[in-house]
Amino acid sequence: MAVPLIQLSDIMLTFGGAPLLDGVELSLSAGDRLCLVGRNGSGKSTLLKIAAGLVEPDRGSRFLQPGVTLRYLPQEPEFSGAATVRDYVEQGLGPADEPFEAQRLIAELGLSGAERPAELSGGEARRAAIARTLAPRPDILLLDEPTNHLDLSTIEWLERELASRRAALVLISHDRRFLTDLSRATVWLDRGRARRIDRGFADFEPWRDEVLAEEERDRHKLDRKIVAEGDWLRYGVTARRKRNVRRLEALHALRQARRDERGRAGSVAITVAEATRSGELAIEAKGIGKAYGGKDVVRDFSIRIARGDRIGIVGPNGSGKTTLINMLSGVLAPEHGSVKLAASLEFARLDQQRLTLDPETRLTDALTGGGTDSVMVGGQPRHVVGYLQDFLFTPEQARTPLRALSGGERGRLMLARAFATPSNMLVLDEPTNDLDLETLDVLQDRLAEYAGVVLLVSHDRDFLDRVVSAVIAPQAEGRWVEYAGGYTDMLAQRGEGFAPAAAARPARAAVPKDQPDGPAREQARAPRRRLGFNETHALATLPRTIADLEAGISKLRARLEDAGLYRRDPAAFAATAGALTAAQADLAAAESRWLELEILREEIEG
Repeated sequence: MAVPLIQLSDIMLTFGGAPLLDGVELSLSAGDRLCLVGRNGSGKSTLLKIAAGLVEPDRGSRFLQPGVTLRYLPQEPEFSGAATVRDYVEQGLGPADEPFEAQRLIAELGLSGAERPAELSGGEARRAAIARTLAPRPDILLLDEPTNHLDLSTIEWLERELASRRAALVLISHDRRFLTDLSRATVWLDRGRARRIDRGFADFEPWRDEVLAEEERDRHKLDRKIVAEGDWLRYGVTARRKRNVRRLEALHALRQARRDERGRAGSVAITVAEATRSGELAIEAKGIGKAYGGKDVVRDFSIRIARGDRIGIVGPNGSGKTTLINMLSGVLAPEHGSVKLAASLEFARLDQQRLTLDPETRLTDALTGGGTDSVMVGGQPRHVVGYLQDFLFTPEQARTPLRALSGGERGRLMLARAFATPSNMLVLDEPTNDLDLETLDVLQDRLAEYAGVVLLVSHDRDFLDRVVSAVIAPQAEGRWVEYAGGYTDMLAQRGEGFAPAAAARPARAAVPKDQPDGPAREQARAPRRRLGFNETHALATLPRTIADLEAGISKLRARLEDAGLYRRDPAAFAATAGALTAAQADLAAAESRWLELEILREEIEG
């Protein structure tokens, strides 16, 4: 067995009440790719901080091999003492580390390095923190929710970057696909204990369900034994009291074991309060557009959204997702075109940054508004503490100020607020941030059952595949396109992902036309040639070929726009999507060849 790079032994930590961590063991060897999973509040982030040497446990030991380097990515990075992003990233380098690596990562993550930390968006701050963590190329990487606030292109870049490195890795993430792609072992933190399976996240959930089922069987056996021993105590102990003192002590021990047993945390009970049904057509947008600073963010976009549609909006940060969803939901007026909303639409909204939460407000007041102990859910009054328990809050947390909540708890509170509002249209901006995997499962089920319209912005690829019926994604120059199916279906139809944002780079100096360089100088002196027969024929026939391909692509797209095709005949949908991808590739090749020949013709003719 390989010698561990880092070893945590018999870790115990208590924050009042039951231990948060109780006898936890964790070891990491060279090349390990480990994901750390568990419910919100199970101690995942705390355990990672203990591994990083930032938190001292009540009991237990931490061993780090001499000479081994370790870097930790927190959920909320601290930028104090750094004037620019470049300063912040380079502060994380060691004496022997190369500054070039820091510059490379800053550029590849779409930053210039001159940004002021106080002015960074959530996504930019996360990218700066990732650059600081990766730049020293440490032997151990401890990453706490690295995909939070990242767009899809950056998430995919981070996957490739981590996969190419030799560092041992511990990941905490709610992004199923990210965990599946990168992990080779899983540690499940549950009720203070850590259990390890030497398989990746893809195999974790079936294994976890087997463990819980076995626990339930053992619990039933214990309950039956307690009942049997209780009957003996009532009816059989009197005649032979002295001979059965040991059996009586054993019964008391059984009962104490049952009382001490920590039950599995319940699941979130999400109920969406629905308003009266809207008409079949909920939203109709025609040719809408919006520009900022002379740049089109949304240009000439049209869509019809019917009751029951679940639409996902994806794209890089800064591409205009929030602008588009605000125009479609009536929050922002378009500069061009029109948006018609059904008269009976009632909205419930969840904002990405949790901006509507006052940190000093008590938990119950965040739902009731203060002055009452009940909340209206689906038109019926419910006691606020009981409703909070549906979202895994304890009665003791009722008067807790919101600043004391974890990221996952704040996310569950925002869901509770949004779903208590009667609605027939949900507008959700990054609803998966900070939620644990079990809560995500319940949220997916409830959205699938929701009879109204769902407009959803998310960077969680697995969540999109499970929830949405169509995806809206950006193309060049502010144009957006609707694709039937989930995120994976969108990629199949689109034929490509999203290009990551790139930092501004100095432009290469142009070579003057009257001073060609190298081979270009020799080519300039060569005699001009004439178009050959095949080139002339292609130049004459390609416009017709391009027109035929465009007509075929329009027909294929029209077929894919049939919302019922995917449900009726998945094979036909896949075949049509494949044909569309092939036709788009043929069109691109034909257009490129025609453009090449046209430029050549113009050069020959002077």
